[in-house]
Amino acid sequence: MDIFTYTFMQRAFIAGIIVALMCPLIGTFIVIKRQSLLGDGLGHIAFAGVTGASLLNLYPPLGAAGLTVLAVMGIEWVRRRQSQYVDMIMALFFYAGLALAVIFSSISNIPSTSLLNFLFGSILTVTDADIYSIILAALVVAVLMKYIYSRLLVTAFDEEVAKVGGVAVNRVNMIFAILTALVVVMGMSVVGILLISALMIIPVASAHLWHVGFAKTLWIAEAYAVGAVIAGLFGAFYFDIAPGGTIVMTAIALYILTFVLSYGRR
Repeated sequence: MDIFTYTFMQRAFIAGIIVALMCPLIGTFIVIKRQSLLGDGLGHIAFAGVTGASLLNLYPPLGAAGLTVLAVMGIEWVRRRQSQYVDMIMALFFYAGLALAVIFSSISNIPSTSLLNFLFGSILTVTDADIYSIILAALVVAVLMKYIYSRLLVTAFDEEVAKVGGVAVNRVNMIFAILTALVVVMGMSVVGILLISALMIIPVASAHLWHVGFAKTLWIAEAYAVGAVIAGLFGAFYFDIAPGGTIVMTAIALYILTFVLSYGRR
């Protein structure tokens, strides 16, 4: 247990567990809405926010949050008016974000090590400021999710039924889109922009193999995510390997194990 004598590991576990709790909370609804690639695409936009903030000498996660929230609001606004071209519209936003990231990084001359930290995660270098930012974002996500939970649940399964039931579908979808953007930015320091979508989707996929109700699936997904983060951090520390990749591969290993066990049970 000497791992917990290191301050940077203490911060890593705090940040990792908070993000692990938030990712399935959003990811469960993303899977139901059939938008599993949303987190991956928003990561491209978050990368543009990071490089743009560095260009302006601002706190990078703040720039990532601002640009990602604006982008996801734009995506949701266009989606309402061009629902038959949702995939194409999302792709346009995502590729624009990636292109801006390349342009901003070339102008600002950001060190390659800093870019790699944001792309693949740098949980072992999480600062106190990062912890406070993650806690604040997590509180906002948790409170708003509690506020819209029942309406979001109906909307995720069937928007037409939700409208008939009096749910303000557009407002609920907009709030959820903003919360998704915040969780993507939260996960940058833990598993990186390129892998945050994996932590949102893989634990949910593992939980679905249990074939239980929605609420139980959500709690099981939370357990998978937290377990993957804790085991991944231990593995990264003792084997001296990249934490972000280790966490995601642990989540995949848990999925494979669950799949094999569920197949054998059937």
